[in-house]
Amino acid sequence: MPPLTPKDLPDYSYEDYRQWEGDWELIQGVPYAMAPSPVKLHQQLVGYLFREVSSRTEICPDCEVLLDEDWKLDSKTVLRPDLSLVCGDRNPDYISKTPELIFEVLSLATARRDEELKFRLYQEEGVGYYVLVYPDELLAKIYHNGEGSFHKVAERDGDRFHFEALSCPFELDFEAVFGRFRKR
Repeated sequence: MPPLTPKDLPDYSYEDYRQWEGDWELIQGVPYAMAPSPVKLHQQLVGYLFREVSSRTEICPDCEVLLDEDWKLDSKTVLRPDLSLVCGDRNPDYISKTPELIFEVLSLATARRDEELKFRLYQEEGVGYYVLVYPDELLAKIYHNGEGSFHKVAERDGDRFHFEALSCPFELDFEAVFGRFRKR
């Protein structure tokens, strides 16, 4: 069988995406299913990250911490970061401004997409920090976007990290997120 060419791939738009049932992402017109549902550890980590980031940024009235919210890059690309920090976005329907910070908690179904495809997209779109969280290792790899590309600036399995290049800089205690899972 001959290899597929770009014309063989589906080509959907944001309007198509809005009609779909279930959890999806749309990347350059190609749909990606976000199923099966994440395991409990994934959801718990996202919840603890949300709590920690929200508590650190609540004094910043222009910033929103969002869970699993659509980020519409253009008519052919809609991403759904696990957690994002967006400042100054007034669109009530979806994220329309580049997030300053994104967390993705990896799962078997999404690891390659998060580490490669979304890594490149987030980098190209100018996301300030991208944090990949590895639930099995209770480890976070933190990338900062400087001069148009991500550079790994830290790995944390505890301790604190200061996100300084944000509209609302803050320090995140990764031990507060990961510590409870080591005690099990």
